[in-house]
Order: sequence, then structure tokens, then C-alpha cells
Amino acid sequence: MNRKILLAVAFCTVAGLSVAASATFGQEQQQEKPKLQVRHAIKPAKTADAEQVKSAVASGAASKTPMLPLFTFNVESDRDDNDYTGVMVGANPFTGGGNKDTHVKTFIVPLVIITNTVGTAFDPTTGTITTAPGVTVFDPTQNDNGCLAAPNNNPLKLFQHSPIFDSYDISIGGTDMGHTQYEDAHQRGEFWKVIEDKDDYHVLFDPIVNLSAIVINVPAAFSTTLPPADFPACGPFGIVDVNWLDTYLNTNVLPALQPQVNAGNIPFFMMYNTVMAGPVTNLNTCCILGYHGTTNFLPLQAYSPTDFDTTGLFGPTAGDSNTLSHEAGEFINDPFGNNPTPAWGGVGQVPPGFCQNNLEVGDPLTGSNFSPIGGRNGFTYHLQELTFFSWFFDSKSIGIHGWFSNNDSFTTDAGPACVPSGGSGGSTSPIRVIGSK
Repeated sequence: MNRKILLAVAFCTVAGLSVAASATFGQEQQQEKPKLQVRHAIKPAKTADAEQVKSAVASGAASKTPMLPLFTFNVESDRDDNDYTGVMVGANPFTGGGNKDTHVKTFIVPLVIITNTVGTAFDPTTGTITTAPGVTVFDPTQNDNGCLAAPNNNPLKLFQHSPIFDSYDISIGGTDMGHTQYEDAHQRGEFWKVIEDKDDYHVLFDPIVNLSAIVINVPAAFSTTLPPADFPACGPFGIVDVNWLDTYLNTNVLPALQPQVNAGNIPFFMMYNTVMAGPVTNLNTCCILGYHGTTNFLPLQAYSPTDFDTTGLFGPTAGDSNTLSHEAGEFINDPFGNNPTPAWGGVGQVPPGFCQNNLEVGDPLTGSNFSPIGGRNGFTYHLQELTFFSWFFDSKSIGIHGWFSNNDSFTTDAGPACVPSGGSGGSTSPIRVIGSK
């Protein structure tokens, strides 16, 4: 039976109002228009299933089923003086010797999303979108000359050649990390001081397999578009129900991709200018641009739907591979969504008064970026800044330059363990949790 979505609070909101002034002298100021805010969700594995995998990794026993290349960490945090154990993708950076070059077979699966209603009006006081029947196709395999320009007008090709999958010259704080993928540079950066041979430690998405597009026709009750009059953009903007989509991926798409897609690898499902919410007609539950999660049963299959946005509705630097960089980094550092940490909060996408307690390296810095990377194709890719391991656990960073994040936005650890407003009875996350632990 598929697990139901648990809501903590409303996590994607209308961030604020921006005034669009007329370019024509003397013309009246236009009506204020909402700006969308970036949000990410998570679908953690069931606790019992995750613990079974962790025990298998810790024991070193050979697995009878495909399994991701994982290592176990155990750390005592000086933030709360407690011990924490989890698993991460890659080789153990804390031990000497052995093969430290890890490759994760990766599938890129474009999703052609068909929505069956269109937004016709928006009420900013309630967040409600009024809809009417209408079909819109969001196809990342087709050229888009409205939001992109030739020769870089094919969304799927841009996605495939992003710094998540292609190698580029990357540096962190002036230190050359080599010609590599973004997530590989981040992993070496966050464990820099404990890695013996920095040139030989790698976590790479490789080999990469490009699969044919999968068409998903989303029922009218679970899909719509933003009203273009209220949210002017270079093209349509789709919204699908996150619960419906996750169920469809688990019951239809992932089983159809077996056995080549299995628990030993990861598929990234590319959506184009399409986000998730629930319900889709309430903008206060929008806009989830991506999440990483696992299937509802053993062996645990990791996967991640992610939007490649070119509409500009989230701002000029939050589009293209920004969401992908967030989710890919979190998959590596928290593959099953429940690596424990001391509670932290009031930063990134976690507002003041709320706390999280997992090793999600993207969430604390949602809205902060790494330096843009110019692709060989001439396209400029925007990547989210990611948090280092030490920020969650220790006041003394083992990261490169003694940093706590890969663009130095965090200059210290997360501080004393977070206590949610109204009491101390545990952490309450404001992000959407898909599935129960």
C-alpha cells in the first residue's frame, strides 16, 4: 500500500509581492504580482527498512540484491554531545587505503507531462487558482524557442550536459577541484581535511544512461497551469499533485523500468517548467521543484523527480540545474532521507521557529547559489550552494578552507540544537514529507 503524504505546514508560499512598473513614461503602475518561492520535499524510507540497509552496510556482508555503493559514518557532535550514525553514497573518507573512486550508475528519464486544466484566475488573498478545462503538454525533448534560444533551445540536452552529469573545471574558494562533476567536487570539499589522497577520492554519476521519454497524462483533478495573466512568463507553467505523481512513479514507471533501473543505481526524472503541489489549485501548497526519495519496500530504490525551470518565475538564478544540484547532493549525503543530525533550523527553506534533524545538505541553503558555471555549449548553469558535513555536527570543520559550505555562506556550524517554537518536544519540519517513517 502506498504511503500517504504527511503535511507539517504549508511549505511553498507566495513569497512576496513585487511591483512591476511600466516602461512607458506616465503610464500607471501595474498591479502587484506574486513571485514564486522555491521549495523542496523529501520522501524518507521507512525507519525499519533504512536500518536494515544500514546494518548490512556496517557488517560488510555481501548483498544478495543490487545495492548502492554506501559507507557508514559515526560521529559525536559537539553541538549536543550525542552520537550519530548514518550511511552515505561513496567510499569512507575517514579511513585510509582502499578504492576511493566511486561510480553510481545513473539514468536520465525525461517525463512528458500532460496537464488537463488551465489556470484562468488567481486570488492572492487565498492563494486559490480558478481553472477551466484545457490541455497543456510539457515536453523536455522538444525545442523551446519561447524560453530558450538556439542553439541551446533543447531542455533535455541542456539537462544532460549540466555540471551534475558533465565534467567542468570547478574550484572552491580558489582551490582547483579538477575537471569533474559538481557533486564530486562538493564531496571532496566537505571531507577535504580527512581525505588522504585528494586526487583519488571521487563520487561520480557514471555511467549515465539516457532513457526514452515517458508520457504521463495527469488527470484534471491533479493538474493545472498558472494563469498567464497573473504570472506572465515566456511559456506555460505546470503544476501536478505531488502525491498523485509519486504514486504513479512507484506503481507504474519504476516497475516498468526494471530490471535495468534497480536498487544499485538511481534514476533522475526530468520535468520541464512543471512543479508539484497538493492540491494543485492552492498556491499556498506550491511549489515543490524536486525531491529525492525511495520506494515503499525493500530493496530500497532511490529516485528523484526534478524540474528544469526556464520560466524565470523563481528569479533569474533559481532555474535550470539549480534544483537538480540540490536533489543530487542530498541523494549522496542522505540517500534514504533519514540520516540523523542534531536539530537545526531558521535558515534556508526552514523558517524561524521550525527545525529539521536530517543530513539534507540542500535545505539549509535553499536560495543561495554556488558560482555559475559556463557550459561548453555556451549556456550558463546555475547551481545551488550546498552545506558541508561539519555544519550539521561539529564546530571544527573538516571541510576545505575550514568552511561549512561550498561557497562559504556558512562561517560556523549550525549552533546549539534547534528547539521549535512552543516547546522542546522534538523537531518539527516545515518541509513536505512524502510518506511516513
